[in-house]
Amino acid sequence: MNDGAGMGSKFVGIANHVWEKVCEKVKRAVVFMDSGCAESLHWVGGISKLLQAGAINVKEFSSFEAGLPGQVKAVFVVSTLLKGRTADIIRDIVTLSSFQYCVVITAVSHNVHLFANNVTAELEQDLVFEQFGELLCQWMGNMNYTGEVIHLPILIAPIVPHLFITTAYSSFFSFVPQDLKLINNTRPDKKKFGSLNDVDYHSLPFQLQTQIRSLVSSLNSVFELLQLKEECFAVGPTSRIIAGELANYSQAKQRRKYGQFKASIVFVDRTLDLSGSVAHHGDSLVEKILNTLPKFPGLASDVQVNMVDLTAVQNNEETENMIAPGCLSQPNDPSSKALWESMLNMKHKEAVMEVRRHLVEAASKENLPIKMSLGRVTPEQLNSYVQLFKTNLKVLENHCGLLQLTMATVQTLRHTCYTKWDNFLAFERLLLQTLDDSDVPCVLTQLLSIIKPHGERDALDYNLEEILVLLVYIYSVVGEPKLDETMDKAECAVKKALLRSLCDEPNLSQILQQMTGCSSASELTSNIATDVVEQVFEILRGITRARAHMKQFKTLYSPGGNTHQAMFQPLVKQILEEIFRPDRPDTVDIEYMSGGLTELLKTGFSMFMKVSRPHPSDHPLLILFLVGGVTISEVRVIKDLVSTYKPGCQVIVLSTRLLTPLDVTQLIFANDRLHPDIGV
Repeated sequence: MNDGAGMGSKFVGIANHVWEKVCEKVKRAVVFMDSGCAESLHWVGGISKLLQAGAINVKEFSSFEAGLPGQVKAVFVVSTLLKGRTADIIRDIVTLSSFQYCVVITAVSHNVHLFANNVTAELEQDLVFEQFGELLCQWMGNMNYTGEVIHLPILIAPIVPHLFITTAYSSFFSFVPQDLKLINNTRPDKKKFGSLNDVDYHSLPFQLQTQIRSLVSSLNSVFELLQLKEECFAVGPTSRIIAGELANYSQAKQRRKYGQFKASIVFVDRTLDLSGSVAHHGDSLVEKILNTLPKFPGLASDVQVNMVDLTAVQNNEETENMIAPGCLSQPNDPSSKALWESMLNMKHKEAVMEVRRHLVEAASKENLPIKMSLGRVTPEQLNSYVQLFKTNLKVLENHCGLLQLTMATVQTLRHTCYTKWDNFLAFERLLLQTLDDSDVPCVLTQLLSIIKPHGERDALDYNLEEILVLLVYIYSVVGEPKLDETMDKAECAVKKALLRSLCDEPNLSQILQQMTGCSSASELTSNIATDVVEQVFEILRGITRARAHMKQFKTLYSPGGNTHQAMFQPLVKQILEEIFRPDRPDTVDIEYMSGGLTELLKTGFSMFMKVSRPHPSDHPLLILFLVGGVTISEVRVIKDLVSTYKPGCQVIVLSTRLLTPLDVTQLIFANDRLHPDIGV
């Protein structure tokens, strides 16, 4: 995007560079890798990158794995601290094997290891790593063997050249207002915080402090490789803490003295716009694929594509796991990679036609007997083209990436969830119009009619998780509603309907299991279900207050009028429109976090003379970091805004993961944001 193409290629280069450093260590080794690092590798080149570098095998990072007799070298690639569960797993694998040379590569810097071990002194040598190297030798059974520990900033995975995710932080989510209550529970009465904006880094639980410090340290390492000199901005309380930590991180301060490329990084809390993360108004094929197909095992931001139709195996439930699944990431095939980028940037109809065009060109190139047909593209038509490739193994291999993207498209267009997409969209539009004409109780009354228990639902009715998605949309978009008897009555009716539906579920989905703490429906009692529903509404009411402190970005929709309907206004759109304004007014809700004594002096001087405040558009590179995830629709909105405004800066989007509506419900209702699992 002046769209980040120039600097975007440098970010891609850094992601590749880090894995090339890993590859230097894997020759003749068995590689054990955790899911955070595996997802990063997945978008950079996949397992073939390690095998081509000489790795003997690549295995899951698990206590149930080990090396075979005669395998003497192991490389562990982990995204976590080298203590607690991570250290236990490494010990288990090493003691079960006959290794003589072990290399541990951690994405967590030595500085963060010192922090996690309560060591405040700056040490010259990597003491923690040296000690762990000695432990490796003990576990191998001979102190003359070699144990080596190194840090590499395995952080970013390139989805496309202007969009990157931080794969090890996929479960990291910005605060919801309910978290304030949990933070205050551990504080004396006189020291309780009045709002999330008052919460500081040192008042957070140790696990969250460590996770934020690790993220900041990794960002610093990446920015060092890019030679960036950034200024930090924040929108929202979680972003404020992260931006403040990055701005004041001692190693980052040192780095900025020598940085060559100036940049602005704006951190944005996902919680401020949950409607945008669960909405269905994005006209994107890729978003529908991510929302419809099952997650790729172990990954947060890719899906698994059933490839059985390209084989002679009969396609049924028994065989669906027999053939390795396909996926969306195609980093090793330039043609498929170009198609993936086009699909992500195009509208739904254009993307489907682009898939057909690539398929026709590939078939023509291979002299396959393809019958051309113009007009509307159907899944049946695409599937008939795909079948031409399966008879020739060489052709199949040549176009494997294209066929995976095509099968993903076909399976999405045929899926029952795809037909629901338009239903969601219609309901969301109706909600906006209803909000425009009346209030929240009326909206909840409309929702009530579509909440059905399991026994009364058909394929096109909304299940319980989808009702939660609609509730998140409603409560996020409305802002603070009027709390009165009518509101209480409407909420009470919805609670009863949800409770009935929850108790009627014969099988609990993974999200419902996490929310209830029950592994099966037989364990779910009426009291547990009641508590869960009450907690859901406590969180939802908190979400309505998420933007209460804001002045510019208080609302997410513009009311309708005589000439137009009520319209949803994504927060990222509002933020970028404010940043790109030619008159560059003070960005009230985009807080500048890099100011120290110099900024205080400027503020004092501004009382007597005109002093310009730092602005996110000051520099040739703007990095937008969405804390908690980003949707494909939002990425397209950002790209369109850059094309419209043509600012004098490139824009790169960073985020913790690609989001689907069901991801959001899990991250809000079934995720311990304050005590993340850091493996300790």
